[in-house]
Amino acid sequence: MSTTAVGIDIGGTGIKGAVVDLASGELVSERSKVATPEGGRPEDIVAAVKDMVDELGVDERDAPIGVCFPAVIAGGRTLSAANVSDEWIGLKAEKLFERALDRDIHFVNDADAAGFAEVQYGAAHNSDGHVIVTTLGTGIGTAFIYDGVLIPNVELGHLEINGVDWETKASNAAREREELSWEQWAARLQKFYSRLETYFHPELFIVGGGVSKSHEEFLPLLDLKTRIVPAKLRNNAGILGAAALASPEHARRGKHRSK
Repeated sequence: MSTTAVGIDIGGTGIKGAVVDLASGELVSERSKVATPEGGRPEDIVAAVKDMVDELGVDERDAPIGVCFPAVIAGGRTLSAANVSDEWIGLKAEKLFERALDRDIHFVNDADAAGFAEVQYGAAHNSDGHVIVTTLGTGIGTAFIYDGVLIPNVELGHLEINGVDWETKASNAAREREELSWEQWAARLQKFYSRLETYFHPELFIVGGGVSKSHEEFLPLLDLKTRIVPAKLRNNAGILGAAALASPEHARRGKHRSK
């Protein structure tokens, strides 16, 4: 069984990838990064991923490859498209990558990959029970992990509060757009996390996204029963999660596709 895997993290502005040591969660290659091709069309992104995998020198046929993508993914299809071309919607995207790379891959939503990484290697390492990982960025991404098992495609950023899709009010993009103070933003986050607490009663919240670097400014302002902590893995979370989910040891925990 391979002790390493490749993780590829596709975003609206950049594509990142590296070879990951599955035991430690450390990168064992340089992290490769390229700009997402303008327009974010399928053929262009697939070609960029193939070039990146070739650059990383992944020649062994049994080397697992995981790819995470900013979309709801079911049965290997991309059912949505965030900051990439609408041509992805309804596309058999997993098969498209597999044909280009000439091997099987594990294809997963980007928030799910980041959340799984935090449980495997980060802020929730060795945590049992129900962990909810949230990413505060352009929207609000969420991942559910229960006893180390990923429950995919949980899109709680779109939770409706006061008749509003709440990520439009409580994302970090909303904070920046409306020039909210930390206190004003925390009041909006309070409504979001309190609702999650009431519905799901998790053991732990983890907060990621670039703004988590400033967690001292807003997490102490939240009044919750559930422990809430910042994410640890930062920009490598998607790479690590995609790689971990691609490994035979972990794939069953996050596997949700049917080919």
